Amino acid sequence: MENINNEILVALDIGTTKVCAIAGRKNNFGQLEILGIGKVESVGVLRGVVSNIEKTVQAISEAVAAAEKALPEEETIDTVHVGIAGQHIKSLQHRGILMRDNDTDEISRADIERLVSDMYKLVLPPGDKIIHVIPQEYTIDNEQGISDPIGMSGVRLEANFHIITGQITASKNIYRCVEKAGLDVASLTLEPIASAEAILSHEEKEAGIALVDIGGGTTDLAIFHEGIIRHTAVIPFGGNVITKDIKEGCKVMLNQAEKLKVKFGSALAEEVYDNRIITIPGLKGREPKEISEKNLARIIQARVEEIFDHVFWEIRRSGYERKLIGGIVLTGGGALLKDADKLVELHTGMSTRIGIPVEKLAHGYQEKVCSPIYATAIGLLLRGFKEIQEGRMALATAESKKKSSNKWFDNLFQKTKEWFEAEPDSEF
Repeated sequence: MENINNEILVALDIGTTKVCAIAGRKNNFGQLEILGIGKVESVGVLRGVVSNIEKTVQAISEAVAAAEKALPEEETIDTVHVGIAGQHIKSLQHRGILMRDNDTDEISRADIERLVSDMYKLVLPPGDKIIHVIPQEYTIDNEQGISDPIGMSGVRLEANFHIITGQITASKNIYRCVEKAGLDVASLTLEPIASAEAILSHEEKEAGIALVDIGGGTTDLAIFHEGIIRHTAVIPFGGNVITKDIKEGCKVMLNQAEKLKVKFGSALAEEVYDNRIITIPGLKGREPKEISEKNLARIIQARVEEIFDHVFWEIRRSGYERKLIGGIVLTGGGALLKDADKLVELHTGMSTRIGIPVEKLAHGYQEKVCSPIYATAIGLLLRGFKEIQEGRMALATAESKKKSSNKWFDNLFQKTKEWFEAEPDSEF
């Protein structure tokens, strides 16, 4: 196990509505300390997928620079842990088998890794690649339901795997944007898996729970049962579709529709008073427009119900509909919509709560972190530290730190050289 105290990691959440960078480290008690946050508007991402490289690079650079300001002077951000989402994400179940030479030798970590690496050789549709291979239950010589086979003996080792795939081009564009911003990608993680790391407790994962992350462009779903991830899905609707519905239904500008949703919107029309009217300025000197708060809630409720019809269909498709004792946890920006949890509970019949990513944070965290919109970024940080602890990822080596220091000196040398070579000012 690596010593991770004082090691600073950075998470990068490239979303449809925002690009967020969070820098953090583990304290002596194993709790996560948030050191710096950078959040900027995202205009180069559509439904979780990069649609404009240049604008996304600019947003990444600004978010990382804002997070870097809060770090000690000698610390620079060189590598980031990045999330991936989008409607191109698919998941499948597959069974792997490994025949061992000797039944007396103990099953080792190397045997498990061989079984996992075999899954990466699966034939996929053209243009797809495997993002995650997640082992579920193992079987040793027909003995089923084994969660950790290391140290056991047997010849035939089998496992069920949950495999998550995505388009090669989508992940390449994320890598390209991060590299153009002068950074390296340390890991690429499916966003609902990251959000679950920040939001869900071990007990909830054991009991059975569905995490629903409502972002701007997509709604991500991750289902856990008996501590294992069982199903993942990305639904191509999010908060932006609700905003567009308000724009068309109330005949207002898009920015006004967003403000109406955030300030006055409710996901449950029956909770809104009939007689409340919202007045918004008219366009270019025209008469102000009056909108009933009840009608606004009806527009929002119709779309949220449609999104959760898709979510519930995915839950049924997973086969775990009746096994989710923990019900549903909502997170992401869409979870901030007033009465969203009440509507989901009424619509699906499953107990629902809002997930705020503060349970695994050290005391004294900033108040603005206490929001579902930071769930993915905080989860990416937690997963980064977990991978280092489990030996799946090395700490920043002295060599890489030396490289970053050399890069800083190279930049300084280049600037000094340019200054000396510049044309002298005509006044002197």
